[in-house]
Amino acid sequence: MPYALAPTRHAERVRGAVEGRLPAPNDSPRLASSWQRSFERYQLDPGSVIGPRVLGSAELREIRDREEAFLRASGQCLARLHETVRDADYCVMLTDAHGVTIDYRIDRERRNDFKHAGLYIGSCWSESEEGTCGIASVLTDLAPITVHKTDHFRAAFTTLTCSAAPIFAPGGELIGVLDASAVQSPDNRDSQRIVNQLVRQSATLIEDGYFLHRTSACWILFGHQNRNYVEAQPELLIAFDENGNVAAANRRARECIPGLEGPRHIDEIFDSSHVQLRDIGRIEAIAALRLRANGTMLYARIRAPLGRTGFPGASRAQAPTVHGATPLRNARAEDTHDRSALGPFLRSTDARVAENARIAQRVTGKRLPVLLLGETGAGKEVFARAIHDAGPRRNRPFVAVNCGALPESLIESELFGYAPGAFTGARRHGSRGKIAMADGGTLFLDEIGDMPLALQTRLLRVLAEGEVLPLGGETPAHVDLEVICATHRDLAHMASSGTFRDDLYYRLCGAVLTLPPLRERRDIAMLIETVFAEEAQAAGRPLVLDASLATQLAAFGWPGNLRQLRNAMRYACAVCDTVRVEARHLSGDLAAQLVAAGAPGVPRATACTGMASEAACDSADERARIVAALNAHRWRPNAAAAALGISRATLYRRIAKLGIVGPHRA
Repeated sequence: MPYALAPTRHAERVRGAVEGRLPAPNDSPRLASSWQRSFERYQLDPGSVIGPRVLGSAELREIRDREEAFLRASGQCLARLHETVRDADYCVMLTDAHGVTIDYRIDRERRNDFKHAGLYIGSCWSESEEGTCGIASVLTDLAPITVHKTDHFRAAFTTLTCSAAPIFAPGGELIGVLDASAVQSPDNRDSQRIVNQLVRQSATLIEDGYFLHRTSACWILFGHQNRNYVEAQPELLIAFDENGNVAAANRRARECIPGLEGPRHIDEIFDSSHVQLRDIGRIEAIAALRLRANGTMLYARIRAPLGRTGFPGASRAQAPTVHGATPLRNARAEDTHDRSALGPFLRSTDARVAENARIAQRVTGKRLPVLLLGETGAGKEVFARAIHDAGPRRNRPFVAVNCGALPESLIESELFGYAPGAFTGARRHGSRGKIAMADGGTLFLDEIGDMPLALQTRLLRVLAEGEVLPLGGETPAHVDLEVICATHRDLAHMASSGTFRDDLYYRLCGAVLTLPPLRERRDIAMLIETVFAEEAQAAGRPLVLDASLATQLAAFGWPGNLRQLRNAMRYACAVCDTVRVEARHLSGDLAAQLVAAGAPGVPRATACTGMASEAACDSADERARIVAALNAHRWRPNAAAAALGISRATLYRRIAKLGIVGPHRA
């Protein structure tokens, strides 16, 4: 790869700027601060010519599955932006909130050039790993930027020009970054102004698309100061519930309407005395509304909730949960904390879920390890991320590691990193590891019960001393992080039986929260309705869930919990050939399980909860459940693991542990 400056010259320029001997890049305080952090806090080498870290296919697939709604909302905008800039040899990338590239658009003819430069799906662009670059700067400062050629911290990227902009969720939290990058471009920074503006506009379009997806169960007000743009390009989006309580608003609305961040009712925002909002929503007319705050006129159209009827009234009852978003308000004064990322859990009608959220809200930021217990697929990682997003470290990294999905030989290097030359095949400059990547933020260790005993000792040192020693390294590095762990196993029993270190267990169980399985949740009917509505919206057409089927689903045991429910609803919405989704649209294995479970009211078959004890997880019930899943999917491990809500690696371990032998080997 050619470099805008020789690596050694670039490294000297960076050191000179950090030490105050040379001018800052582009005389920009923002870039200067990033260079200083990259050099001093993260101790990165500015002369390094190694490309970015690229995730393996399994880890990338797991992240993309988590971000599926975001990917759907952004796909068309990515394609349009790329069509606009492709002739200038730009690629377009979309990352998640941690800088992992989860989608991209490139010209096939230039694929190798972009890949060689690190502009590739699965590449990781956090400041702690790559230093100053477009995506990392947006992740840190939450503002658009162009990082042009030698503005980059590392020599590997000094030929690149990157224009990036943040993408926010309905509640205002960062969900991703949009980036347009070129391998070669003019030296003049002004050449990037148009690309920067295009990226910012596209990021706003993605934001609004994601907003509409996440608020599909609400009434939506589309507004613009020009009547002619209300239909074509509305700027303001406000979501509110049946009672008129504001649930969320897009970024432009929050910027334009004073006080929208606080508890509000739609009548407190608009003077609609001259027009009936009921009529606007019913006939989809465009009406002129006056903002009470400043008297400005706004033209608006109102869309009813997808698949719903009725109209928002005048009462000030509690606002509904906007799933996947942080609602802006809740009319009850005692529920002011509901506006946090834990809000959807705090408002759950299941007392155990709400109590877990209340405890989590109190302990977040208190440097108290949290241990989440619950069956596979019960939503432990979603809950862990909500704890992180509700705490003071919300703008710092949330790094998730599935200890059950990694081979034992890779867990140590993935967690602790490794020094240069630590083993054959290692990266020349080593790797920081997931623990170091979580510095300043939250480390989430899923399936902690599957961590080998030898590594438990090393993890204990990290928790006790706040230091991490890379594999093959000599000098430990200080780390400051919150730790959340999750498991479906009974760690207390494992600790007492010697299969899990008891001293580590007592380090991890600062706050122990048990998430109930789906079949035991009192809000199961609402969850089914919510998940169905989200998947129907994603399918892009009006669909209705048959009432009798909804009753059967609410009575079903759901061994795969929420993960299984979402897959079931997604499949049914995809294959449905009518407006009404009925039992005949379910997958064959789920339909057979419903029949076997009997009609509503008949006691459901129980499954291994994974919580009673370690012995219970190895019981005949657990074995029968795995064999049933394997038989239903013709012993295809990927499909069976998905149905069980576990990784393929975990499935293989359980098959070996339980002595399950396939029919082709019997």
